[in-house]
Amino acid sequence: MKISANGLSIEVDDQGPPGGPPLMLVMGLGMQLVAWPDELVADLVGRGFRVIRFDNRDIGLSQYLDHLETPNVALAGIRYALHLKPRSPYSLTDMAGDAFGVLDALGIHSAHVVGASMGGMIAQRMAAAHPQRVRSLGLIMTTAGARELPQPGLAIRQAMLRRPAGDDAASVTAHLQWLLGVIGSPAYPSDPDRLRQRLLATVRRAWHPAGTQRQLLAVMADGDRTPLLARISAPTVVIHGLSDPLIPPMAGQHLAQHIAGATTDFIPGMGHDLPLPLLPRIAATLADNAARAADVAR
Repeated sequence: MKISANGLSIEVDDQGPPGGPPLMLVMGLGMQLVAWPDELVADLVGRGFRVIRFDNRDIGLSQYLDHLETPNVALAGIRYALHLKPRSPYSLTDMAGDAFGVLDALGIHSAHVVGASMGGMIAQRMAAAHPQRVRSLGLIMTTAGARELPQPGLAIRQAMLRRPAGDDAASVTAHLQWLLGVIGSPAYPSDPDRLRQRLLATVRRAWHPAGTQRQLLAVMADGDRTPLLARISAPTVVIHGLSDPLIPPMAGQHLAQHIAGATTDFIPGMGHDLPLPLLPRIAATLADNAARAADVAR
């Protein structure tokens, strides 16, 4: 369903008991709400949560911002390497405002918030800016953006910048399947046919690479969020794959060290994806962390 949030039209999926504790899932760079596996959503709904997914601005079925300047990612990368702030058409703070706007439109004051990759960066912004609105915080395969943290290797950076051979659905699907093979979980490889069908359905739903570029600039311009982490008071769990080549696991360790009371689940063999065999473990970890918030409220 479409709702108006933060002045934008945002596509939202709202499942589970209306009176259940709301749990918002915030997805990563260029990824649509359907990138949160249905199996994970079903598990969380089965635990009594009202699960809210949404397409971030500029992606999926949410409002595109093509009237803004076309990003020059190469120039932004040079500025970032020189420790100069890249220009960005909008910010992660703006995107956090979108998430709060979704909650407002649904009449929800506070929610458990879970973010993956860029979504985890947005979630950090949410929890630091409005701690009373974030009941608990789940940070999956994400980073505070500190400069001293290990960065992905050259091969991974080149893979992320590679473009599909064509604009047709088959070419884009093949590209995405290849990319997920590069950054995904070595111990939990996806079934190729299942993955291809999921990606093809995602591409047919929407494909908007210009939005991904603008989101990337927002990530680069956001800088180091480490100073914000001390302001996070929500019970927090950090979930990170020990085989993540895109955001190395030291980023997860750094988050846990700087967020008071944070717990961790570092998973051997997990890369930068959400493998089907690990979804029950991830759901249980998120539910346990949400229960910590309930304990604090008593």
